[in-house]
Amino acid sequence: MTIKKRILSGMQPTGGGKLHLGNLEGALRPWTKLQDDYEMFCFITDWHSLTTVAEKRVDLREAARQTAIDYLSAGLDPAKCAIFRQSDVKEHAELHLLLSMTTPVGWLERVPTYKEKRDLIKENDTQVSYGLLGYPVLQTADIILYRAHAVPVGRDQAAHIEISREIARRFNKIVGEDIFPEPQAIISEATGEVPGLDGRKMSKSYDNAIYLSDTAKETQKKINKAFTTPTKIHMTDPGVPEGCVACKLRKTYDPANYLTQWDECRAGLRGCGQSKKELAEVINENLAPLRARRAELEADPGFVDQVLTEGAERARAAAVETMRIVRKALMIGDHG
Repeated sequence: MTIKKRILSGMQPTGGGKLHLGNLEGALRPWTKLQDDYEMFCFITDWHSLTTVAEKRVDLREAARQTAIDYLSAGLDPAKCAIFRQSDVKEHAELHLLLSMTTPVGWLERVPTYKEKRDLIKENDTQVSYGLLGYPVLQTADIILYRAHAVPVGRDQAAHIEISREIARRFNKIVGEDIFPEPQAIISEATGEVPGLDGRKMSKSYDNAIYLSDTAKETQKKINKAFTTPTKIHMTDPGVPEGCVACKLRKTYDPANYLTQWDECRAGLRGCGQSKKELAEVINENLAPLRARRAELEADPGFVDQVLTEGAERARAAAVETMRIVRKALMIGDHG
C-alpha cells in the first residue's frame, strides 16, 4: 500500500471566522483538490489569532465553528482530512516552546510580516507581543508537528515557508537526526489574487470582501459598490477591464465568457451597471450549492462540533507520536 505524503493547511478565524471569496479561490478550492492524494490536516489557527494584542477578546470558539462550516461547505471532507482547532491539540504549544529555544531572535526580527505589523502598530508598543515576534516559530511547529512534506500557500505566502524550513533544518542539525522533513510550498497557479470591492486584495481587514455567508441580495448590493474604471461615466465611454473589479471578478467566475464582456466594456458597448448585474448573477449561481450546504451546517452545530472533535483526535494521534520522537532526540522527559 502506498503511504500518502502529509500536507498541513489552515486559516485564522479572524473577523468572526467567516471566510470570503479570496479564501475560497486562493485556498479552499485548491485544498479540496489535494485531499484525495495526500493525508491532510486542515486546522483552524485560533492561537495565531491572539498574536496581536487587543483590548477586547472575541468568541474564538464560535469563530472557529464558522470557519469549519466554510471548510465543509467548500467541499473539505472530514472522511478524507482531519479538520480541527489548533487549540485542541496541545502538542502544538509544546513543540512551539521547544523550537523557541533553538531559533535565533535575529531570524524572527527579519521576517517581513513581523516588520510590517510592528510598523502598523508602532504608535503603541504594548500591542507588539512576544507572540507576534514568535509567530513563525508557532507556524513552524504547526507544520512539522505532523512531519508535513508540503504546505499549500498562495504565491505571496511562499516565502513564509522558508523560515519554517530553516527552523526545521536547524533543529535536525542540533539533535543530529533528520526528524523533520523540510516542508515544501505547494503554490496554486489556477487563481491569481482575488480583488476586493475597492480594488485592493480581498481582505477582512480592508472591509472589501464578499463572504461565503453573504446572501444573494447582500452580494448584489456589495457588487453595486465595486470599483470600476473612474473615467467610464457613460455607457459609451471606453472602460479598462484590467483595472475594473467587476471585470476581474467576472474573469474568475466566468472564464468561458468573460472576454465578451471585456471587449464590450473596452469598446463602450456596455455600462458598468450591466457588468455588475451580470457579475452578481454569475457569482450567486456559482455559490448557490455552497450556500445551501452552509445553511444545513449552521442548522446542525452539533455535527460541526463532532467533526472538530474527531479531527482533533486524529491530529492528536500524529502529534503525540512526533513529540515522543522529539523528546527522545532532546533527551528530556518521558518519551516512552
